[in-house]
Amino acid sequence: MNIEKARFNMVEQQVRPWDVLDGRVLDLMASLPREQFVPGEYASLAFADVRIPLGHGQDMMPPREEGRLLQALNVQAGDTALEVGTGSGYVTALLASSARQVYSVDIIPEFVTSAQTKLNSLNLGSKVTLEVGDASAGWDHYGPYDVIAITGSLVKVPDSFKRSLKIGGRLFCIEGDLPAMTAKLITRTGEQSWNEESLFETVVARLINAPQSPQFRF
Repeated sequence: MNIEKARFNMVEQQVRPWDVLDGRVLDLMASLPREQFVPGEYASLAFADVRIPLGHGQDMMPPREEGRLLQALNVQAGDTALEVGTGSGYVTALLASSARQVYSVDIIPEFVTSAQTKLNSLNLGSKVTLEVGDASAGWDHYGPYDVIAITGSLVKVPDSFKRSLKIGGRLFCIEGDLPAMTAKLITRTGEQSWNEESLFETVVARLINAPQSPQFRF
């Protein structure tokens, strides 16, 4: 496989046609080695428009969704970012390539260990603080943040996350239940005000320990 060509085709045939038009995002995804973040047994799918299993019931998003996430967050060079759900470490790397500092937390220790190795190999480790922890209800340790990316789905994003944003800060989340969930961008517009924008429909594994939808009994 011609890796560079395959990555270029991923961007031009999947990411760009899905309304990802920010040149910074396209250039970054064309240059960052996504193949290094994919589990070895799925190497042949590194640039495919599919979810890639990571274990523990978690998946990598398809490239087009990762592109939309990064474009929506509009990460700036001076930003402080929080990522909830390190997973493969690929979105972590995208954020670290764009922001000043990234704090990423995952409840699964092996994800954190693996991501640290991959980020170090790309000389991004100094820009990322990785931690093992349960951030399902919030993670204000290093806030307030300019950017928050929650990569697992939630029934409803807790207010604690929204309050961890700086005014003008942006939060990406995926809300709802099967069969369709909605990816959203939430922007803090004032001390007590936030704007919500629906981006696309998808289905993503629930953030571990996140509250579940009420079960109705008849």
